Amino acid sequence: MYTLTGVDVKHDTFRAKTVWTGDRGEGTRSYRGYDRTWQIVTPGKPQVECSNDPALGGDPAKHNPEDLLIASLSACHMLWYLHLAHKAGIVVRGYEDEPVGQGETGPRGEGRFVEAVLRPTIKVEAGADLAVADAIHHEVHEYCFIARSVNFPVRYEATYVEV
Repeated sequence: MYTLTGVDVKHDTFRAKTVWTGDRGEGTRSYRGYDRTWQIVTPGKPQVECSNDPALGGDPAKHNPEDLLIASLSACHMLWYLHLAHKAGIVVRGYEDEPVGQGETGPRGEGRFVEAVLRPTIKVEAGADLAVADAIHHEVHEYCFIARSVNFPVRYEATYVEV
């Protein structure tokens, strides 16, 4: 931990292992001679099989980096939302999100996300203050590690269902 302008800042370390699995016996000798596949291997956790975006020749049945980024953004938002809802007295009984990331590709093939829209459907107990429930989304962005780390705007289009 160190102090930055009078504020204690804790450092965390996150690790993963990425293992390329696409060598068909010739390595990268030819452009079409290797697969764009890999595994994420983290000790004590299930292996994640990955591939490139299908538009770039990847396997559509496997996660690609873009899938993983948008899913990470959504999951981080959800976890902070649940925490802040609890603190605000909003009882959440269900949460599902179908986030959408919008990307663009430049003339050299360089890509980037330009926006993400989180679209959670949140089940709250009947009588919940929906204005408070909705305001929490904007507070989440102050805490979510992933949202604070991306350089594109993240919008929220939440739907609430009282149960």
